[in-house]
Amino acid sequence: MGDKVAVVTGGGSGIGKAAALGLAAAGYRIAICGRRQDALDAVTAQTGGLGVSCNVTDPESVGAFFEAVMGRYGRVDVVFNNAGRFAPAASVGDLAVDVWREMIDTNLNGAFYVAREAFRIMRDQSPQGGRIINNGSISAHVPRPLAASYTTSKHAITGLTKAISLDGRPYGIACGQIDIGNAATDMTSQMNSGSLQANGSVVPEPTFDVRHVVDALVYMAELPLSANVQFMTVMATNMPYIGRG
Repeated sequence: MGDKVAVVTGGGSGIGKAAALGLAAAGYRIAICGRRQDALDAVTAQTGGLGVSCNVTDPESVGAFFEAVMGRYGRVDVVFNNAGRFAPAASVGDLAVDVWREMIDTNLNGAFYVAREAFRIMRDQSPQGGRIINNGSISAHVPRPLAASYTTSKHAITGLTKAISLDGRPYGIACGQIDIGNAATDMTSQMNSGSLQANGSVVPEPTFDVRHVVDALVYMAELPLSANVQFMTVMATNMPYIGRG
């Protein structure tokens, strides 16, 4: 087991679970958080790492998670800021305010709370520095129909990524973003039955093996802090993104 510590939020399922397993295989000591302790325990049984139930919308819960990480490992080298959620399809005019707030609170505020705690630790630890990788989305660039809250939250992640990159320069803190299009996980299984397109049609969309996301993350994580992947897009080759609409 190596000396570097990687933190993955939303690590109990989907891309987060795959990332935790992949980073562990690459030699990182792993800490994960998520909503369901049983799912976290299943992952930590394979990684030998730390799994803590955490609500990323609560800054105190996020702070307690990172306290546990520091208590266990004493430092943080890489954070995959991955926790997030989808919303039911709704036109802007019909989008419930409560749904909007829940999406922004999870996908944007939660990402900020995690990044803030990680930034503080990386700034103050010795050796100084570390890397934060934010999970954006294809929707950080181009929206899907009826997805205003999700799209807005992911566009905002791009601004957060740039701000962390700039503020992190004096402290050896690198920040990049990975934008993922249709990685095959339990969360994207519904795409096999069809996704709404901009022209109103519903068509199945191709997916790709999530291991390629993991390979990309490990590459980003393993770079020296003098180099950074600012933005990377990993997507199914034939998904309707280029030329969407």
